[in-house]
Amino acid sequence: MKRTSISLWALCFLFLFSCSNEKQLPIFGERSVKIVKGADGIDRIDTVYKTVPDFKFLNQDSIYITQADFKGKIYVTDFFFTSCSTICPVMHRNLKEVYEKFKSNPEVMFLSHTIDFKYDKPSVLKKYAQKLGVDTKKWEFVYGDKENVYTLAEKDYLVAVKEDSSATDGYIHQGWLVLVDKHRRLRGAYDGTKSEEVAKLEKDIAILLAEKE
Repeated sequence: MKRTSISLWALCFLFLFSCSNEKQLPIFGERSVKIVKGADGIDRIDTVYKTVPDFKFLNQDSIYITQADFKGKIYVTDFFFTSCSTICPVMHRNLKEVYEKFKSNPEVMFLSHTIDFKYDKPSVLKKYAQKLGVDTKKWEFVYGDKENVYTLAEKDYLVAVKEDSSATDGYIHQGWLVLVDKHRRLRGAYDGTKSEEVAKLEKDIAILLAEKE
């Protein structure tokens, strides 16, 4: 699958690389500031970070799931489609290794959005999950209309997706695995086709789990 030469995530990493360290993950996305009054009556500046908005999608069991299902959870999300013959199989094979490492941890979940709004209905996603061999209570596969899914991908998770009849399988998308914290904030993105990037994702999940609220 083709990818754009540079992405918003790449720009974010270049900008924040010098500020990150192995003990504390950076927070990505737009931010603003507001003045808040402390208990001592003194005004202070507080940073407000971009968060993933509310969503509502059908999962592989034809049940609607929302952001409430991920409340208080760290989760890894990605965009794929079941008939993808290029990067998706590699992405999910690698992501399954991360899943296996954290599947017994109730604080970690996984969320995969299909970008094939024509074919990947819930029943198709269910078969895909069964073939992958994962517990769908831990790893949800979701379907939604094109506008909602594509907008969420590009504006909120900073992942490029596109329907393209000239592409190998009819779609173009990036292979980012996006890490979201318990407060819906973006904390990292990793190329799901590269083992070294997936290994870093595993380490960063551990860092996030140890992070104080």
